[in-house]
Amino acid sequence: MRFSIDRQDNIAIFTLKNNKLDADIAPQLKAELLILCQPELEALVFDMTFVEHVDSTGLGALLLANRQLKDTEAPIILVGVKEMVMKMLSISQLDSIFDYAETVDEAIQYLKDGN
Repeated sequence: MRFSIDRQDNIAIFTLKNNKLDADIAPQLKAELLILCQPELEALVFDMTFVEHVDSTGLGALLLANRQLKDTEAPIILVGVKEMVMKMLSISQLDSIFDYAETVDEAIQYLKDGN
């Protein structure tokens, strides 16, 4: 799995650099998200610009991050979501639990503006 993590204050920007978010990388992604999604995190910006395909295990990794941050109500903003990925989120009825932005800068601005 190829990724990078950047931070701006207590906002984590996780950029997945694989074109598939599937069973091949979901276990490693879950492990990284468990480490990253701690109570002090104010928001997670998950950059999916490179992701062309997601399956149920990939969606499970995103749900894990959501569960980790639920108690602190830290938002998860998905960035650059492609049409096919959005269809999977919609079919799975998970599209409403995340916020969305076209770019990382847009997501950061959204957070700074107070949602």
